[in-house]
Amino acid sequence: MKAAVYGGPGEIRIESRAAPSIEAPTDAIVDVTHTAICGSDLWFYRGAEDHEDGAPVGHEPMGIVREVGDAVRHVQPGDRVFAPFSSSCGSCEFCRKGIHTACANLGFFGPNSGRGAQAEQLRVPQANGTLVRVPDRYADDEDVLESLLPLTDVMATGHHAAVSANLEAGDTAVVIGDGAVGLCGVLAARRIGAERIVAMGHHEDRLEIAREFGATDVVSARGEEAVAKAQELTGGGANHVLECVGAESALETAAQIVRPGGDIGYVGVPHVENPAFVEQLFYKNASFTGGPAPVRAYAEELMADVLQGTLDPSPIFTKTVDLDGVPEGYQAMDERDAIKVMVKLDG
Repeated sequence: MKAAVYGGPGEIRIESRAAPSIEAPTDAIVDVTHTAICGSDLWFYRGAEDHEDGAPVGHEPMGIVREVGDAVRHVQPGDRVFAPFSSSCGSCEFCRKGIHTACANLGFFGPNSGRGAQAEQLRVPQANGTLVRVPDRYADDEDVLESLLPLTDVMATGHHAAVSANLEAGDTAVVIGDGAVGLCGVLAARRIGAERIVAMGHHEDRLEIAREFGATDVVSARGEEAVAKAQELTGGGANHVLECVGAESALETAAQIVRPGGDIGYVGVPHVENPAFVEQLFYKNASFTGGPAPVRAYAEELMADVLQGTLDPSPIFTKTVDLDGVPEGYQAMDERDAIKVMVKLDG
C-alpha cells in the first residue's frame, strides 16, 4: 500500500509499505477513504518534535472496514466508520469515566505508534471501543462524510475546550486561535448556546469563517493590544476561555484574559519553555483544565447534530488533495495557504 511518512523537518514522502494485518483479536483493518492533515502535524513538520525517518503520519481516519479480529463485535466488514486520533478499549475505568485518552489500553495514531492514517489502510487496535459506525443511510453521502471527518479530532477537540472551560448557554466565551481547532471551538460555543463569542486570531480570512461559525466579535491584534481589546469587549475579562493553540504566547494570553475565578479549557498541545503564566492563574484562583480530547466520548453526540443538519464543521477544509498530494498539503498548511487539508482516497 501507499503511505505518507516523515522524512525530517519539512519533508513528507509517499512510500510503498506492507499492508497491515490483524495482530490481535480486537483489531480491525480499515480501508481509508478520507483523512486529514492536522495543525498538530505541523509541530514535527517544522522540527519542533523529533521522529524517526520513515515514521508513518496522520491520525484522523475515516473509511470502510475490510477485516475484523475474532473478538470484534461492534463493526463488521463493509461498515463505514471513523476513528478518533487515539484508540481506546471502551471498558476500563477511565473509558467508563469518559476520559478515553487516559485509557488503560491507550494507543495513538501517527509517528509515535507505527500506525499512520495518511495511508491506504490502517490497523485499528481496540476496534470495539474505538471505531464509530456511520449509519448505513449516510455511508455514501459525500457531503455528510466531509462534515463528519472533523469529528475524528478538531471538532471534538474544540468541543472539549468548551466543556473544559465550563461554558454554558448564555455565557460569554473567548476563543484563542483561528486554526481549525479554534474555529471548531467557536462552533462548539455556539452549539452550547454562548451569548457572546470573541474569536482571537491573526488572519482575516479565518476570522471571517469564525464570524460565519457564530463569533459575535473578532480580535486580530497581537500581544498586549489583543489582550486589551479582548478585555474591553468582555468588560474586563472572560469567565470562559478556550485556548486552542498550545503555544506559549497563546497560554499567556489566556492567563491574562481569564477573570478571577474563571475557567480556561486548554486543548492545544503545549509547547512551553517558560510556564510563568501559571503564576497568574494561581493568584486569580482560575482553573486550567483540558488535555487531549476524549473524542470517543463526544462522537455520537456530535454525529447526531451533523446528521440532523445543525452542525457542519466542513468549511474548515480549504484544500483537498489525494494521497500523492499529502506533501503538498503539508506545505500549504505550513505556509498558511490552507486552514486544514482534507485527503480523499479512492474507496
